[in-house]
Amino acid sequence: MTCNLESLALPQFKSSKVQVFKVIGLVFILALELLNPLNLETIFAQANFYQGKTIRVIVGYQPGDNHDQWARTYARFMGKYIPGNPNFVVQNMPGAGSMIAANHVYNMTKPDGLTLGSFGGALIMAQLTGRKEVQFDWPKYGWIGTPYRAGHLLFMRSDAPAKTFEQLRQTNDPPRCSATGVGSTGYDIPRLLEDAMGLKFKVISGYPGGADQDLAMERNEVQCRAITVDGFFGREPFITWLKKGFVRVWLQTEKQRHPKIPDVPTIFELMDQYKIPDGKRRLVNTYLGLWGFGSMPIVTTPGTPQDRVNLLREAYWKMFSDPEFVEDTTKKNWEPRPVNGEELAGLAKEVVNQPPDVSDALKRILSK
Repeated sequence: MTCNLESLALPQFKSSKVQVFKVIGLVFILALELLNPLNLETIFAQANFYQGKTIRVIVGYQPGDNHDQWARTYARFMGKYIPGNPNFVVQNMPGAGSMIAANHVYNMTKPDGLTLGSFGGALIMAQLTGRKEVQFDWPKYGWIGTPYRAGHLLFMRSDAPAKTFEQLRQTNDPPRCSATGVGSTGYDIPRLLEDAMGLKFKVISGYPGGADQDLAMERNEVQCRAITVDGFFGREPFITWLKKGFVRVWLQTEKQRHPKIPDVPTIFELMDQYKIPDGKRRLVNTYLGLWGFGSMPIVTTPGTPQDRVNLLREAYWKMFSDPEFVEDTTKKNWEPRPVNGEELAGLAKEVVNQPPDVSDALKRILSK
C-alpha cells in the first residue's frame, strides 16, 4: 500500500474566487470523510480489539536465522503502527524447510489477526509439485508483505575439489549441498541447476535450520549451499567466510550482477555460455519468476477479517519508514526493498495456475 505524497499535492491554482471556493470545497469534503462516523467506528473498533492484546509471530526457522532476526525486528517496531499498540512475541517452529510453521499457521491458528507467520517463499514449489506434506493453499493466506524480492546465489567452500563449471559438470564426486528440506532454496536451486545446466550436486536435506548448516559447512560435512543474496549478506558467518576466502560464490540468479558480487556470473550468462536450449531456459525463468514472494514473506491466518488484514499491511508498510527502524536495519547492513501484501496476494492467485507442462517439469525436478 504505497502512498506517493507528490500525487496528493494540490495543483497550482490561479487567483480567483471560483478556484478559492473549489479549494475550500475540497477541504470540506476531505474533512467530512475523515470525520465520517463509519470510518471512525472502524478505527475505534480495531483499537479496542488490539488494545492489551499480543500478536504472535511464528517463525519457521531457528533462533538467529535471517527469518528470526527479521521477525524480532518486526516485534520491536510494527506495533507502533497498529491501533491499540499490541505487544509482539516471536515463537520459533523450525522444521521441514519451514513447512511445519506454514501448516500450523494455516490450520491451527484463529483467524483473528493475532497470528503472523514467517516461512520460506520457496514453499509455493511444494504446493505446485504436489508434495503430500503440504496442508495449505497458498492464495488463501492473508498476505502482509515481504522485505525483499530477492535473487539467489550458490556458494561453495574454496577448498572443494571442483574449481570450474566444466569440472562441476564432469565430476563423478559431486559436492554436497545442505538444505532444510524440499521446497527450500537450498534444495530447489541445486536441483534446478542440475536439470538446466548439467551441474552436479548431492543435496543433503533435513537440517533443522541455518545454524546447523553453518556448522556442517565448517566441519566439511557439506561443501555448498544455495541462499538468497540478501540472506547471505545479512548475517554472519557468511560475510566473514567470504572476506577470508573460506567460501567462493559461484553464481547468482538475478538478471543483472549484484553490486556486492560484481565478479560472479548470473545464471543467464551461464545459460548463454553453455547454449542451454529454450525449453530449459523457460523452466528456469518460470521458477525464478515465482520468487516475487521473496525469501521471507509475512502472512496471517486464512479467513482473518479483511479490515484487520489491511490494517496489518498498512502497519507493516509504515514500519519501513520509521527512522529508528531505518537506523536499526542500516546498522545490520540490511537493504530492504519491501513489497506490499496486496501485490503478493495477487501474485499468489496467479502462480498456482501453472500450465500442466510446467507443473510436470517442476515436479520432476524438485520432488526427487
